[in-house]
Amino acid sequence: MDQNENNETDQTTIPPCCLKARAYSPDAELEANVHATVVSGWFSEHQSSSDKVGKRMYFNNPMWPGEAHSLEVEKILFKERSKYQEVLVFESATYGKVLVLDGILQLTERDEFAYQEMIAHLPLCSIKSPKNVLVVGGGDGGVLREVARHTSVELIDICEIDQMVIDVSKKFFPELAVGFEDPRVHLHVQDALEFIKNVPKGKYDAVIVDSSDPVGPAQELVERPFFEMIASALRPGGVLCNMAESMWLHTHLINDMISACRDVFKGSVRYAWASVPTYPSGVIGFILCSTEGPPVDFRVPVNPIESLEGAIKNQSEPRFYNSQIHRAAFALPSFVRKQVSCL
Repeated sequence: MDQNENNETDQTTIPPCCLKARAYSPDAELEANVHATVVSGWFSEHQSSSDKVGKRMYFNNPMWPGEAHSLEVEKILFKERSKYQEVLVFESATYGKVLVLDGILQLTERDEFAYQEMIAHLPLCSIKSPKNVLVVGGGDGGVLREVARHTSVELIDICEIDQMVIDVSKKFFPELAVGFEDPRVHLHVQDALEFIKNVPKGKYDAVIVDSSDPVGPAQELVERPFFEMIASALRPGGVLCNMAESMWLHTHLINDMISACRDVFKGSVRYAWASVPTYPSGVIGFILCSTEGPPVDFRVPVNPIESLEGAIKNQSEPRFYNSQIHRAAFALPSFVRKQVSCL
């Protein structure tokens, strides 16, 4: 099968707005300190490039068609291809250092805490005294940093496939990678599907899936077989928090994920959201699920962070999450309730 046939196959199996555009092309770099997503001193998440006819051409990223978000670049700090993806770090003019994977912005120093705190504390503050936690992805260490605030936690497993992401984060984002220093953390550098297949039934109180966009290999992380493995790895009344894209851009994907989760998880299934300025549309969503067992009402924090002795970790209080934000995160706009039929 040639490349054109491959592309046609991909576009028939993945909705157009969820196709991940490869923004990086090694042939498009014109000099040592220029990256294909950086043009005239600006990084744009929407760009892919080609110089086959002697000039660059740029295309909208179909993951969020018709729009782009740009950051002014002061200096490229790191760029290299790992076994799995292109890793880029640059210093921006207003958002501090920025981590980009395959041309898709992952985090900035200025607003990373909003995402890290919400994806960790929404599930962990919804159950009493969580002890065993699994983080899938999250190689920057930010989720680990937030999980470590919970002193009831005894074990934190993290399964990250890309060692380069971990190493780059430790070098350029030490305020996130501090999470790896907690003695409760056990790192597993491998494919998450293979790891979870071998997890004993009912091992974890909570699983947090901090994955990349659900296309390509990561598409398996939003499908029913993956959710079934997660459910098996959770104790009765255990909880999952899974990144679930933007309600402004991907309601069809949110609908599919929630439908799959309602089939698999026999407890509660909820959708929450948070504001992260540098993510597409400025909003990111989370699906929260519980297994059959002790009931979980995600809308009410029964383990409030304000009362946790270990919540102030590394001389830093949570900067986004609190119990009021927790409750508010589950209030959904009317158009979401209409478009996501299973909410």
